[in-house]
Amino acid sequence: MSVVAASVYREGRPVLDETRPVDASWRLEADEFVWIGLFEPDEAELRALADRFGLHPLAVEDAFSAHQMPKLEIYGQQLFVVARTARLENGEILYGETAIFVGRNFIITVRHGSARAHTKLRKQLEAAPERLRHGVDLVLHGVLDFIVDGYMPIIEAIEEEVLALESRSLECPLTKDEIHRIFRHKRHLMRFARILGPMQEMSSKLQNLDLPCIDADMRHYFRDVNDHVKRIEVQVGALRDVLRSVFELGLLIEQQQQSVVTRKLAAWAAILAVPTAIAGLYGMNFENMPELKWIYGYPLVVGVILLVCGFLYWRFRKAGWL
Repeated sequence: MSVVAASVYREGRPVLDETRPVDASWRLEADEFVWIGLFEPDEAELRALADRFGLHPLAVEDAFSAHQMPKLEIYGQQLFVVARTARLENGEILYGETAIFVGRNFIITVRHGSARAHTKLRKQLEAAPERLRHGVDLVLHGVLDFIVDGYMPIIEAIEEEVLALESRSLECPLTKDEIHRIFRHKRHLMRFARILGPMQEMSSKLQNLDLPCIDADMRHYFRDVNDHVKRIEVQVGALRDVLRSVFELGLLIEQQQQSVVTRKLAAWAAILAVPTAIAGLYGMNFENMPELKWIYGYPLVVGVILLVCGFLYWRFRKAGWL
């Protein structure tokens, strides 16, 4: 049985709380609504709900397949909302899906791959019956706000690691493992951004459109959800820019260090070229070389080598090459 919770509310207070499958025996009064929560139900359970509450077959099919992007669809006087959940586990962002059926006196949440149950959310909403008496639109806002709030720990964890990589890149070139981490984060953030776009569009529709089951005075609640999604979207974009900057900075630091090594090697090669050239000149074994018989020839050549090498060393040190 995949029914996690099923509660009937009257005036914002639960009057019936069961976890049995909902069937035709469930009766709702005019001032009551039911909130049913399911986790990875089978097709038969969804069909039973569809028969009891008149759910549209296309919406039921989407809720069962669980491979949808965030969206909002209108079926007569009912709404069908799909939101994507996300969590960070072992450095990987794992995604789930929550499909929400909203009618005049019912709201049904169908979770797939989401580890965060709505138990805590139910308790929070039930603790404020004066708010919960608004009905299904308040519960819809609560579920969407709960899902969007789950994005923040992911962004904060990635942001902390990105800032650590940025600080590390200022000190020395990035290692191969750190470069792999940069590209892994970029890949995760790119996929996350593809989900945030439709989430923002869906929350914007809830804020601005005249929709069934949504009271006009509840729109500012959905504006709050929309603002949260926009803020997270901005943070994701900023993190992607920082990752790009960290990678470019790491390349610049590495190039700079390579340039320093190249300058040092060039300076020492120039210094060593002086004795090499002079020694090569006197190693040509010609017979008619006047300096070969001169008593001061060897000390003079050694002195010239030392003088020239010393001058070159001084110049390179002054130029910062050594």
